[in-house]
Amino acid sequence: MAAVVKYPGGTEDRHVITDVPPSHAPAPDAERLRLAQADSGEQDWRAWGPYLSERAWGTVREDYSEHGTAWDYFPHDHARSRAYRWSEDGMAGVCDDRQTFCFALALWNGRDPILKERMFGLGGDGGNHGEDAKEYWWYLDSTPTHSWMRWRYHYPQAAFPYDELVAVNALRGRDDTEYELVDTGIFDDDRYWAVTVDYAKASPTDMCIVVTVANRGDTDERLHVLPSLWFRNTWAWGLPGGDRVPRLVGSAAGAGVGARLVGEHWVLGQILLEGDGDPVPLLCDNDTNAERLWGLPGRSPYPKDGINDHVVNGAATVNPDREGTKGALHYVLDVPAGGHRQIRLRLTRTAPPPGGTPPPAADLTAGFDAVVWARRAEANRFFDGVIPAAATADEALVARQAIAGLMWGKQFYHFDVKRWLEGDPGSTPPAGRRHGRNSHWWHMTSFDVISMPDPWEYPWYAAWDLAFHCVSIARVDPGFAKSQVLLLLREWYLHPNGQIPAYEWAFGDVNPPVHAWAALKVFEIDGSRDHEFLARVMHKLLLNFTWWVNRKDTGGNNVFEGGFLGLDNVGPFDRSAALPVAGTLEQSDGTGWMAMYALNLLDIAVVLAEHDRTWVDTATKFFEHFAYIAAAAYDQGLWDDEDAFFYDVLRLADGSQVPLKVRSVVGLLPLAATTRLSARTLRRLPELGARLRWFLTHRPEYADVIGARRIGPDGRQQRLLTMVGPEKIVRLLARMLDTEEFLSEYGLRTLSRAHLDKPFAVTLGGQEFSVGYEPAESTSGLFGGNSNWRGPIWMPTNFLLISALRDYAAFFGDDLQVEYPTRSGVKRTLDEIADDLSTRLISLFTRDGWGRRPIYGAAQLFQTHPDWRDLISFPEYFHGDNGAGLGAWHQTGWTALVADLILTLRHRRGADPA
Repeated sequence: MAAVVKYPGGTEDRHVITDVPPSHAPAPDAERLRLAQADSGEQDWRAWGPYLSERAWGTVREDYSEHGTAWDYFPHDHARSRAYRWSEDGMAGVCDDRQTFCFALALWNGRDPILKERMFGLGGDGGNHGEDAKEYWWYLDSTPTHSWMRWRYHYPQAAFPYDELVAVNALRGRDDTEYELVDTGIFDDDRYWAVTVDYAKASPTDMCIVVTVANRGDTDERLHVLPSLWFRNTWAWGLPGGDRVPRLVGSAAGAGVGARLVGEHWVLGQILLEGDGDPVPLLCDNDTNAERLWGLPGRSPYPKDGINDHVVNGAATVNPDREGTKGALHYVLDVPAGGHRQIRLRLTRTAPPPGGTPPPAADLTAGFDAVVWARRAEANRFFDGVIPAAATADEALVARQAIAGLMWGKQFYHFDVKRWLEGDPGSTPPAGRRHGRNSHWWHMTSFDVISMPDPWEYPWYAAWDLAFHCVSIARVDPGFAKSQVLLLLREWYLHPNGQIPAYEWAFGDVNPPVHAWAALKVFEIDGSRDHEFLARVMHKLLLNFTWWVNRKDTGGNNVFEGGFLGLDNVGPFDRSAALPVAGTLEQSDGTGWMAMYALNLLDIAVVLAEHDRTWVDTATKFFEHFAYIAAAAYDQGLWDDEDAFFYDVLRLADGSQVPLKVRSVVGLLPLAATTRLSARTLRRLPELGARLRWFLTHRPEYADVIGARRIGPDGRQQRLLTMVGPEKIVRLLARMLDTEEFLSEYGLRTLSRAHLDKPFAVTLGGQEFSVGYEPAESTSGLFGGNSNWRGPIWMPTNFLLISALRDYAAFFGDDLQVEYPTRSGVKRTLDEIADDLSTRLISLFTRDGWGRRPIYGAAQLFQTHPDWRDLISFPEYFHGDNGAGLGAWHQTGWTALVADLILTLRHRRGADPA
């Protein structure tokens, strides 16, 4: 008999397997056991994973140009022919955590000019909205150990319109929409391949792989499928002791053994890729085709694009001896209209160094089926324990795919900045490199798996993105989340002066200081028990906090600057550039972030002090520092009492002030600077209690930010420390919860809608600067084309403000109720408002009463087609009025916070999904 296992994400997506005997039934908590084994070092279940980016071309690491023109120096056209220095790319790819080997899928529809080996998109200067992926793929599933993973891609059957996408987008201006792949009509009449790849681990280094290709069209079609295995090029750069070349050998099926590629590496050992059926092994070398690119002789007669040229053009560019460092098993599949075919592959490490005898035949039959069946069942069981039963089926689908995106977004990241600045041995980099981009970060050496903002749009980490990722990751893998929080604080990342690196485009840029907040969230999600983790974080954050105080408070008055701080396009001018007049820009968000940072460090110190009293003085120090910062925001004029809002203030050289009265999220972020001190804490830490009482007695001017107290739900007194005092909270919330300002149907806008009719304008140095509400992409060219935003809904800031509302609710209980929405006459508690805001954000992704998902806007294919509508994208931000997805569109890590919102909301509401 045969059992049919139905998978989500497609009409035919099923895998026929033989009945599995009871001995192969999944253990109740098999995935959690694997996590425990990985955390303890017993078995390294995280050793292999989806750590291969969809794009490595056009990145800073690969840019060796004179003026830092990364997109031009290494464009998409070079990617198939040019060996990468730092990391590889591929589709549906996996590799080991050192990226010694890589496995990925290549496809050819018989019409494209090149193999489809990696994702295509526009460069930063390639269109009216800047860099943008022009493909459709989704991460449908992944357990934290990658014991089970699923990936989906929709590949056109007609020739891929590379030139058309580039040309049409180049002609569109800032007021036009982007020209997307679906706009070309290439998916009309379902003329595409739905390609699904499933991974199931039999052991940490043994993967069963099922590739399913479905012909969605109404005519019989042929598809070339090339599962590819190769070694990352570490031998071509002239590094001392780095000239050793690994070896890959291919053989056709025969004598009870499937077609295979066998690799030998002095560190990895022996690795095998074996497939069912009768594919043809093709081998070349992962070396640059210098002849094609520059008309120069290369290292190998069968360079990196040899398989491409052989399959597409029939060229004699693969090694007839079937040896090399890059190989593929070439399948040619004829698939009837509406039908599908499957390929089974097994990727396994078969021997430690030095390898030895050829590996035995891989099991691609009953044992393979048992692994696939068990891992999928274990994944379902694991997520049943993560996602509350009260979640609707659609919410569960969204949450699981959000988590899958985070898991697939873990990427191998390699960057030795000193080597990059100085060039490889025998090469002389441009002179400007020594004083240009990242030249002050020569100490940085990265060789790690890191959670990326997006494996295509941002195949490099960003510090504050990573902090938000960790909160959601902790829901399924606290061990990895903690390692990620710690990573950027390690000596080889953290600058000697204490600055956390921002991102590879400019490590010295300033990201908001959210690491302490993330560390606390991860600590709490993990059960509030790993005090060693919290102490390790605290030691390094003390250095970073000192950097902020020394570098970003130029006036020494506890009011902070910081530049764009991630909110790059909500002001009248670029806050990271030189000011239009002499002076200092004192920022409400910079000051709010620092007040929040001080409270986060206070909270960490309090937790640690209850186990180690040497931290008591640190707690007292951050209590005082918070008080100074919060009070200074009022003393220095950031709060406008008439408007009941925080604004940036431009302090001119003559001492006068120019308030920049833009109502944006900049003025809401001070709400996030809040915490509570319980009577129990003050009793157990009497020094902290004494200092608080001393402040209230001798420094009464701080009473507004540290003086609020009330009896908590436990009947004990508690103190509220907040940058927004009790008498101001209601007034500021009235702005935030106004539908004519920040509150939209789908969450909180970044810029007040009041600026639609009344843009803010200011004249400085004889120039006029203005900002008006735009719900989608900005039409201003001030911040680098219009790839930035003005007023859309942004998940991370919404998440912070919802968290703040819950903190206030824990203090005020049901006694504080405010109008929601403003002027509605309906009063709600702060917890009820936080619940409703969460619901609005969740509704961006879930189907409405008409069966439509707001994120997909007017894209009918995504809204109505049964093969597309349940494949969820996680855009960077959302249209401020209709919720359509914008920015980095297909998978942005911090947007996975929606999973945390679903989990929190459904745990709170229990069985009531209403």
